[in-house]
Amino acid sequence: MEREYIIQKLKERGCRITRQRLILLDIILEEECSSCKEIYYRASGIDNKIGAATVYRMINTLEEIGALNRRNMYKISCEEDIEKKKAACTIQFKDNTVLKLSEQKWCQIIQSGLQACGYTNKAGVKSVTAVSCNV
Repeated sequence: MEREYIIQKLKERGCRITRQRLILLDIILEEECSSCKEIYYRASGIDNKIGAATVYRMINTLEEIGALNRRNMYKISCEEDIEKKKAACTIQFKDNTVLKLSEQKWCQIIQSGLQACGYTNKAGVKSVTAVSCNV
């Protein structure tokens, strides 16, 4: 489902769906890649005509359409109705269950957590920058 959705978004953006783009998309969807270089090495093993610039352009395009987040180690993180839901946060628990939160719910949780810890601010939360945490 993710693959078809991303292909649809690429077409809407005016991108041709080439064999090379499909190879790169499949590599990203199959595994968690830690860098463009790793994606490039895997892709060039399948098609030696794929260059590093092609990989970087594809990564940038996927990031621009909201299908990929570099901070999430090149893991595809989109859902069919992401534009409607504006999914702001995806939490993976140690038992591998996943919780997806809307932007509004994420801000409510952050605000409540800050208040519970004594960091009250009547103005409210404007934005949050998050990193992976291994708790």
